[in-house]
Parts: sequence; C-alpha cells; structure tokens
Amino acid sequence: MKRLTLLLALLMTFVLGGCASVRRIDSDVTTVVATAAGQNLQGAHYRFERLPSQVNNPEAGLAEQQAEYAMTAVGMVRDEANASLSVLVGWSSVTYVNDPFGPWGTMGHISVGRGVYPQVGMGMSMRFPQPNQYRREVSLVMRDLRSGQVVYETRARHDGPWADSTPVFATLFQAAMAGFPNPPASPRKVFIDIPR
Repeated sequence: MKRLTLLLALLMTFVLGGCASVRRIDSDVTTVVATAAGQNLQGAHYRFERLPSQVNNPEAGLAEQQAEYAMTAVGMVRDEANASLSVLVGWSSVTYVNDPFGPWGTMGHISVGRGVYPQVGMGMSMRFPQPNQYRREVSLVMRDLRSGQVVYETRARHDGPWADSTPVFATLFQAAMAGFPNPPASPRKVFIDIPR
C-alpha cells in the first residue's frame, strides 16, 4: 500500500510539474536587410507609422506595444521627435476550426477476408476531436525617413494549438527581431520558450 501511495505521489508530481513547465513556440522567420543597412540600424531611433486601415483599429496599439518591447530588447529606441526610421507593424490571425465528428459523425467499415479462416465482419469507429489550429503572423517594415527606402523587413509565423493570442504574438515579435541587425539571410526557425 505504501508503494502504491508513493507511486501515485510521484506520478502526481510529474503531472503537475508538466503543467507548470514552459511551452516552446516555433516561428518561421524570414528577414531581408537592404545592402549595408544592418550596420546603421544598431541603436536606431524610430517612430511607428500606421496604414489608414490601422488608424482606428484597437489592436494596433497592442501590436505596437509588443513590437516596441521586442525592438527595445535589441537596442532600438522609440523616439517620435528624432526618429531616423519609421516602422510599420503588421499582424494577422486565422483560426482553423476542426469539426470533431466530420460530416458523418462516425465511420463504419466492412471487412471481408479469405484464407485459412474466412472472415466477414462489420465495425464502427469514431474519430476523436482535434484541437483548433491557429496561424498567426507578424511583420515589421522599417523605412529610412530621409530616403524613403525600406531598409529592414522581417516577418514571423507560427501555426499551433495555442488559443491565447497575446503571449504568442509577443513571442512572434521577439522571433522576428532575432539576430537584429544582421540576421541570417535564409528563412529560419526560431524557438522561444514561454510559460504555460
């Protein structure tokens, strides 16, 4: 009995420890830097710009706040009065709802076999519901205010089952800024752990 109690206590510790752990957000990141622009971006001062469709969008402020946190972490400075760059923030989210039972609810099957033991059978099986999937994407486009040229463009995308958008979007902005100001040239995966 004591062994069973000890085994159950260890099992509960393992299960509860897993609940308190972190989740890994994997982001597909693509960044394009204008020739030699990366050398001039370290510590750059910027201001946000918005598209007309973003001006009255309440989500724009949150997206900019999350982007600002990620850009501050790599040494950029938000400075409306003395900005050398404008930054356009983009974000999108799509939910793929999984129908737990599909169009028929259950699937039937009939099997017929020949051999040493002839068989005829019928059966019924059920599909188990799958969690919804979410595709979220963010982008940052940095434009030199003097020349009007885009000098840095980065985007990050994550597909996964996490329904809580705010921490996932914040993580995507961090992933998009990974390697700033001279990130790898090819598309890459960036992994960031966040609390569950």
